[in-house]
Amino acid sequence: MVRVTGPGGPAGDAGHDDGHDDGALAELGYKPELKRTLGNFHTFAAGISYISILTGTFQLFYFGVSHGGPAYWWSWPMVFCGQLMVALCFCELAGRYPVAGSVYNWAKKLGGPHVGWLGGWMMLTASMVSLAAVALAYQVTLPQISAFFQVIGDGTGKTDAAANAVLLGTVLITFTTLVNAFGVKLMARINSAGVAIELVAAVVLILLLAAHLARGPSAVTQTFGHGRGESLGYLGAFLTASLASAYVMYGFDTASSLGEESRDPARNAPRAILRALCASFLIGGLILLFALLSAPDLRDPRLAADGLQYVVLATLGPAVGQAVLWCVVIAITVCELAVHTAAIRLAFAMARDTNLPASARLARVSPRFQTPVLPAVVIGLVGIAILLLNVNQPQIFSVITSIAIIMIYLAYVMVTLPMLVRRLRGTWPPPGPGTFSLGRFGLPVNVLAVAWGLAMSVNLAWPRAAVYNATGPQHWYLRWGAFLFIGVVALGGFAYYWCVQRHRTGVLAAHAAGGGEADEAAPAP
Repeated sequence: MVRVTGPGGPAGDAGHDDGHDDGALAELGYKPELKRTLGNFHTFAAGISYISILTGTFQLFYFGVSHGGPAYWWSWPMVFCGQLMVALCFCELAGRYPVAGSVYNWAKKLGGPHVGWLGGWMMLTASMVSLAAVALAYQVTLPQISAFFQVIGDGTGKTDAAANAVLLGTVLITFTTLVNAFGVKLMARINSAGVAIELVAAVVLILLLAAHLARGPSAVTQTFGHGRGESLGYLGAFLTASLASAYVMYGFDTASSLGEESRDPARNAPRAILRALCASFLIGGLILLFALLSAPDLRDPRLAADGLQYVVLATLGPAVGQAVLWCVVIAITVCELAVHTAAIRLAFAMARDTNLPASARLARVSPRFQTPVLPAVVIGLVGIAILLLNVNQPQIFSVITSIAIIMIYLAYVMVTLPMLVRRLRGTWPPPGPGTFSLGRFGLPVNVLAVAWGLAMSVNLAWPRAAVYNATGPQHWYLRWGAFLFIGVVALGGFAYYWCVQRHRTGVLAAHAAGGGEADEAAPAP
């Protein structure tokens, strides 16, 4: 039975002792440096804004419908069930080790420094690409609100949309860089306000769509002939369409990555992870369902071209539709903020272990803003540089974006697989007081989490033209881009680590538990 044992007060309680929260840091060899200011809703908001219901559904609805028809909706509960297994495993770890750069530190703790570095490297690379990918979502929404936002050209030129997407994305990344550089408290306030608006808007959208139903629930069993003539039939089409759901439901671990800046994270982080994932599933699933049931015509080609934006504008009218789209813009903004925040904590965690170039500078916490400022700036600049790929090579950028999500799924496997090995060897420790535990369900849940992570990684990486080379000309290296790119990132990165970085690995003395202010590395704990 899933349980949380032991005493503990609510987050932000005036009587709470931060020393209890810092015990997990000391066990990992670190001293507390980041200020604990975040409460329960802040951590929940960080997780749900990374998943970002409105951003994901509005950005990817067209893909699911165009490849799987209305029946693609069933991929939403399928992906949720798989990701729930992963989230439950993460909840156990979040209760034990609520630490910055959660996936990196968990992989290191469970699988050793080499597995930890590779998991962190994959996650960090993917996070920087995701930062650029989310920023492109502005182009999907803002020009539909007003032509004013199509700054470059009129949108009809061959490169107008791509160039304008880079401009709008650069403005967004600049904003998130500045907010993160000024400290977690400002970030949390903006993020929480944005999430509150997003949740209210999502619920209102569900009610409005439900009031304009044009057909019954049987519509979500319609395949419209997708998969006909293929070797796997509709299953093949469904697995392709399921990527629209798999691309959304991840990032819930962000709630734990802010553990060093949260009050009572051992109790609140597991709850925030589960609440973020479950709320996203419920609200997002209802939006997709009622959009399919209220669309004027499910065979209208605009459904597969303009996606959910078309349904909202056609069903609710331009005035209400534009109000909803403005809420989508807010959702995109806080999603970008959460992605940037998580990447900063990951870079800080790796640098604190001397596992990145210029680690001493990257791990330095600003005494004024009490946050690592340099990682915010560097990650922002890298995100903008990646954006520039989209100007003349949108095919390549779409391939890299898809691959980034695969790397996140693989990074999750680098946590759940060593965790499963520990369970099978009987070395998984019993739960401590006040920590989340799966109890006797731990082993089967862990097995399902690993199986799901590996299966979905293969599904995501499968060399489909629809995903990796949707428009001509056809190139073999784009079709096999997932295997090639991930191979280069993983093997090249690990070769660098093995030949150079591993000889320097160790907690920087300035960050070590009981350490001084020097920047020399102390032996790894």
